[in-house]
Amino acid sequence: MLDLAQHRDEGFISLKTVAERQDISMKYLESIVCALKKAGLVESTRGKEGGYTLPRRAEEYSVGEILRCLEDSLAPVACIKDGSVDCAHAGECMTLPMWMELDEITNAYLDRVTLQDLLSGEKWRSQKRNTI
Repeated sequence: MLDLAQHRDEGFISLKTVAERQDISMKYLESIVCALKKAGLVESTRGKEGGYTLPRRAEEYSVGEILRCLEDSLAPVACIKDGSVDCAHAGECMTLPMWMELDEITNAYLDRVTLQDLLSGEKWRSQKRNTI
C-alpha cells in the first residue's frame, strides 16, 4: 500500500515492480493484494499497462483499516475478536479488562494513522521535537 501510495502518480503499477522494489515474493504479494482488492482498497487493470493503484488518496486510508483487511484480528489475545469476547472463562478472567482496553487503544491508534502519515513521517518528527 505504501509503495502504491508513493508511486500513485505513475498510474497502475505491476505487482512485479512492487515485489522488486520492496523485496517481497510475488506469491506473498499476490495473496496480500487479493485481500486488498476484495476489500476495495486497491483497483486493478489487466494488460500491458496493467497493475494496481489506490482508488483513494493516501490520507483517506487508515493503517487500522488496512491491517484489519489483511489480518484475522488485531486483538492482543485470541479470546477477543472484533471487540467481543469468546471465552468460557471470561467471567472470572482477571486480565480480560486489560486485554479489552489494550485492544481498544490499539485499534483507535491505528485508525488515526494514515498512509500519508507514514509517507511523510511528519507526525512522528513533531513528536520527537516535543519530547526533547
